Amino acid sequence: MVLKRNYIITCLLVLFFCGVTINASATHISKPVLVESDTHYIVGEKIVINGWVDYNAQPTADVLLNFQVITENNTVIVEKSSSSDKQGHFQFELDTKNLPPGIYKIMVTSHCLEVHRSICSYNSETLVVELNSP
Repeated sequence: MVLKRNYIITCLLVLFFCGVTINASATHISKPVLVESDTHYIVGEKIVINGWVDYNAQPTADVLLNFQVITENNTVIVEKSSSSDKQGHFQFELDTKNLPPGIYKIMVTSHCLEVHRSICSYNSETLVVELNSP
């Protein structure tokens, strides 16, 4: 009877640790890569941010991205989502004609493919831009 109980406990522990290992390694890691390097603009100029989604060192299509524009006092003033195109590229445009001069952060967050949403790592890249008076 003791042998049977020890066998059952051992089997349950093995199943438990196998389940923990599977969940620990199941992470979808995609990240946005920004290719726009200009950080100084004048009020009224359109800011265009270009980039691509890196997954296993390859551009990846149909990855949902979230774009946020954040003011100096950490207020989100613009939020938009779109997916990477068939080549894995994305573009975000910000019209600055109604914005006051100042420092703004543009944060791009990868939300992964729809099928990987539950195991997504939500990696971000941030570009800090300075908006000056004309």
